[in-house]
Amino acid sequence: MRIGIVLKLFMLTTLLCMLILVIMYIGQTIFFKQYYASQKVEEINTSIESFEKEYLKAEGDVQAIKQLEQGFQQEHTTWITTLDSVGNIKYANDFSVEIDLDSSEYENFSNRTIHVPLYSFIDLEELDRLKFNLEQVEDIFIDGIIIDNTVVPAILTGKNRNVVLENRLLSEELYGQRTEIEPVPEESSTRNIKKSQLPAEELLDQKPETEPSPVESSQIFLKGRITDLQLPVGSTIYTNRLFIEKIKQFQVKLLLDKIDISHAQTMDYEENNIQYKLFIRPITDTTGDTSYIFAMTSLQPVDEAVQMLEDYYLYLVLFVLLLIVLASFYYSKKIAKPLLQINDTTNKIASLDFSESIPIRSKDEIGTLSNNINTLSTKLHSYIDQLQQDIEKEKQLESIRKEFISGVSHELKTPLSIMKSCISIIEDGVASDKKDYYFHALKKEVDKMDLLIVDMLELAKFESGTYKMEMDVFPIDESIAYICEQLALEIENKQLHVHQHRSNNKVFANQNRIEQVLTNFITNAIRHTPDNQHIFISTIEDNGRVKVCVENNGAPIAQEQLDKIWDRFYRGDTSRNRAQGGTGLGLAISKNILELHGAEYGVSNTEDGVMFFFYLDKKE
Repeated sequence: MRIGIVLKLFMLTTLLCMLILVIMYIGQTIFFKQYYASQKVEEINTSIESFEKEYLKAEGDVQAIKQLEQGFQQEHTTWITTLDSVGNIKYANDFSVEIDLDSSEYENFSNRTIHVPLYSFIDLEELDRLKFNLEQVEDIFIDGIIIDNTVVPAILTGKNRNVVLENRLLSEELYGQRTEIEPVPEESSTRNIKKSQLPAEELLDQKPETEPSPVESSQIFLKGRITDLQLPVGSTIYTNRLFIEKIKQFQVKLLLDKIDISHAQTMDYEENNIQYKLFIRPITDTTGDTSYIFAMTSLQPVDEAVQMLEDYYLYLVLFVLLLIVLASFYYSKKIAKPLLQINDTTNKIASLDFSESIPIRSKDEIGTLSNNINTLSTKLHSYIDQLQQDIEKEKQLESIRKEFISGVSHELKTPLSIMKSCISIIEDGVASDKKDYYFHALKKEVDKMDLLIVDMLELAKFESGTYKMEMDVFPIDESIAYICEQLALEIENKQLHVHQHRSNNKVFANQNRIEQVLTNFITNAIRHTPDNQHIFISTIEDNGRVKVCVENNGAPIAQEQLDKIWDRFYRGDTSRNRAQGGTGLGLAISKNILELHGAEYGVSNTEDGVMFFFYLDKKE
C-alpha cells in the first residue's frame, strides 16, 4: 500500500515531538533534581567564598557579621553562621548566661567570668521554663570539658544537685546514657561511684584513681554564680531547631571524634524525607585561630517542584499530545503542499503540458527547486515549440521542395518538348525551307531555360540564409528612370503610358538588388497591362521612409490569391500564363530580396488594376 508524503511527514513529526516530550519528562523528573542540587551547591559554595572574604573584613564587628549572615540567608534561602574552634556559635552572647566562677584547682578558670551559650541546652519554646529554673538557682555547677583553655559545658546543675540544663548530645558522648542526677546520701561511700553520677560539688574535689583517658583528662568541673541572662528577641538562627541540632552534632564530632576539617566539605542528609545540604568551611582569622563557616540549605523546593511536575504532567501530556497532532498535521500539509504542487506540475510537464507553473512562496530549497522546474518547463516548452516549428518548417520545405521540383519539371518540360520537336523536324529534313525558323525557336527555348536556371540559382542563394546584403545610399528615382529606359522597347510595343511621380529622396539599401526588384515589378506590370493602358510609378515620403509603388491598369487579382503570388511558379489565372513570358520566380526573388532588407512590402487591388509596393529607409 502506498503511503503519501503527508502521512509520512505527519507520522515522523508526531513521533519526533513525542520523543522530545518523553525526553523532557525524564529530564525534569529524574535529572532535573540532580541538576538543581548540583547548581545550588556550586552557587552556595561560590557565595560562601564571598561570605568568607566579607567576614574576615568585618571580623570583630558583631553587628556587621549579623547583617552579613541575614543577607546571605535572605538571598540564598540558606542558614549560615560561624563557629569557633570548639564548635560554639560565635557572637552568641544574645542567647547566653554569664557566670562568675569561684576559685578552683583550675587556675585559668578561677575567679573569672565566662559566658555559656544556651542554644545547645534548650529550645526557644522553653525560654520561660529556662528563665524560671535559672532564677531559682543561686550556685551553679558546670560539668564539661576543656579544649584549648575553652570550657565546653555538658551539664549545668544547681545547688540542690538537680540538673538545670543539659547538652544531651555532649553528655551522652561523655558519660553514656543517663537520667536525672539523684541526690547521694552523705553516709554513702563514693569510692565506687562513677564521676558522671556524682554531684557537681563533690566531683570538684574528686581525684582520679587511675590515669584518665584523653577525653577524661579534658573533663572539667567548675562552680559559680549566675550574674546575667541574655535571651534572643525576634527571628534568629536559634528558631531553626534542625540547624542548631546539626551544629551540636558537628560540635560533638569535632570535640570527641576529633574529625579533621582542614578543607571545605559538603555533606548530604535527610530529615523527614527532605534532602538537606551542609556546608562546612574552615577559616583562619588574623590571630591564627581556626573558625568554621557552617551553612545549611534545604532541597525541599525542588522536591516539591518535581512532585508537582509529576502530577501536572498527566494533564500536560494530554494537552501536548493534542497540540502535537494538530501541529504535525499543519506542518505536514505546509511542507507537503509545495511538493504536491511540484509533483502535479512535473506530471503535466511529462505529458508535454506546459500551461501551469509552480507558485514560489519561499526562498528556501523548495523555492529554488520550484524556480528551477519553472525555468526548465519554460525552456523545454520553448525548445519543443522551436522543434515543432522546425518540424513544421521542414514539412513546408519538403512541400516547397516537391512543388519546386514539380514546377521546374513543368517549366522545363515544355521547352524541352519544343526543342525535341524542332530537332526531329530538322533531322528529318521536313520543311527544310523553314530551318532558320526552327533554329530560332530552339534558341528562344534555350534562352528561356537559361533564364530559368539563373533565376533558380538566384532564389536558392537568397533562401540559403548565408547571403549578406551590402547596403549603400543611392537616389531611388534615378534607378526607376534607368529601369524604365531599359524597358522602353517593351513599353513602346504595347503602347503603354508610364507615369512617374518622384520625391527626389535617397534610400539606404543594396542598389543592384532593389533595381532587380523594380525590374521584376515593372516587367510584371508591363506583362499584365492591356495595350494602350497606363502604368503609375511613384515614390512617396512616409515618416522617415520612402514608399515605392508600381500600379498598372488591368484585371485585379482574386483576394484569396494575393498572398500566394509571392510563391515560386505560381500562376493565378489564365491572364498570367507562360505565353506572357517570365519564369514564375520573379516575385519570389523579389520577396526574398525585400525580406533580406527587412523592408515592408505587399500587393493590393485598386479601382483600375493592381498595385505592388515596398518601403525603404530614407537617407538625407
